[in-house]
Amino acid sequence: MTRVRDIDESRFGMKMPIDCHQLPLRWTALSGALFGALAGCWPMLALSAAPAASRIVLAVHGGTGMAKADLTPDMEKQLRAELSAALDVGYRVLGKPTGTSVDAVEAAIQVLEDSPLFNAGRGAVFTSEGRNELDASIMMGLGRKAGAVAGVTNVKNPIRAARAVMDQSPHVLLIGRGAESFAAEAGLEIVSPDYFWTERRWHQLQDFLREKEAKASGNSASTGAVLQNDPKLPGVVHEWGTVGAVALDRNGNLAAGTSTGGMTGKRPGRVGDSPIIGAGTYADNATCAVSATGHGEYFIRYAVAHEIVARMKYNQQSLEAAAADVVLKEMKSAGGEGGVIALDAKGNFSAPFNSEGLYRGSIDEDGKQIVALYQE
Repeated sequence: MTRVRDIDESRFGMKMPIDCHQLPLRWTALSGALFGALAGCWPMLALSAAPAASRIVLAVHGGTGMAKADLTPDMEKQLRAELSAALDVGYRVLGKPTGTSVDAVEAAIQVLEDSPLFNAGRGAVFTSEGRNELDASIMMGLGRKAGAVAGVTNVKNPIRAARAVMDQSPHVLLIGRGAESFAAEAGLEIVSPDYFWTERRWHQLQDFLREKEAKASGNSASTGAVLQNDPKLPGVVHEWGTVGAVALDRNGNLAAGTSTGGMTGKRPGRVGDSPIIGAGTYADNATCAVSATGHGEYFIRYAVAHEIVARMKYNQQSLEAAAADVVLKEMKSAGGEGGVIALDAKGNFSAPFNSEGLYRGSIDEDGKQIVALYQE
């Protein structure tokens, strides 16, 4: 299991561990003294003023996950621990005086990519040919800068490659060998494709191929395997695996990022919504930051991430209303399964999903974490 210390936090201006509950995300001492002085002068004001809710500054997701009935207590414990670890790392980055939302998003997603529990990086699913093809994107609300990679097979952390595309190239999206060569030139860690092999994902592929063959011959065994790229296959239990993060920093800048291995048994070269700006990822300081997970083809066709932004911008909808309308109404009626995590410029957080679950967590400016897997 990935630990907080496994991440090279020096890249984000961090040289030593920090107690996340002592981070100066707000001038708590100064504000407390000021409030005390005001309360002494205007006691009635002090009595009537309700404490403001703490803003969410970082949220992460680990996809819609497996069927709740199949989740063992041990697996649930591991999932919650990894989501919590990702929040810790991102929060520590935000706590630095120079910490930025995009740094926090990258760091949090890297934790999830390094875990074999999620369908991204180390735990990515296999294509029909038994390969791992990885996609990722990242976007800043300031200036709407973005970077993405798709179909990479040897980049240890695709989210870092997406960040490098944004920061070190004039492009937004690089794919395949071109993206891999660029990542190597940028000094990112390159690994053998075998690094991404995990027994659990390999068995999922074998189950998928057997079920597909049985369906083609008219003798489906309805095994109930975790099958993802053909909703018409019998025995399907969807596990739309993706990881992502959204963040808001002390300067009011939003950022979002998403990373995935795609769908089990997908055709080689298939690209879903995760690396597509406007579909699986979007950030705009004037509205919100969004990271999505679900049936990618639907999220691309309906431009889900940008649609939420557009509803806020042009319809003057709140974050909660816009996200709910898109995910719970429009996407559900179209047959698009999945969900999003979204964070607005005021620190309001929303995570609607029309699937059975959405592995997710958030942390506010005071360091309080909330982690949930299903409707909780």
